[in-house]
Amino acid sequence: MIRVEFLGPIGLEAQEFDVKNLNELKKELQKIKELESWLELSAIAVNDELVSTLEIDLKDGDRVVLLPPVCGG
Repeated sequence: MIRVEFLGPIGLEAQEFDVKNLNELKKELQKIKELESWLELSAIAVNDELVSTLEIDLKDGDRVVLLPPVCGG
């Protein structure tokens, strides 16, 4: 299982998914209505490293984090 965490204003609790890669995970996340506006805006980290492609294989125990854009002052 892959653990997915949603940071900042996304406001969802962490969830687990049984997927093999980021493309499969994206399809699962698109089913969650609360994520509609965040998926295209958010950066993605896999095991604490930012990624720039969805062509990444995942393995049991991996941690994926959705990092929404934020404004600072």
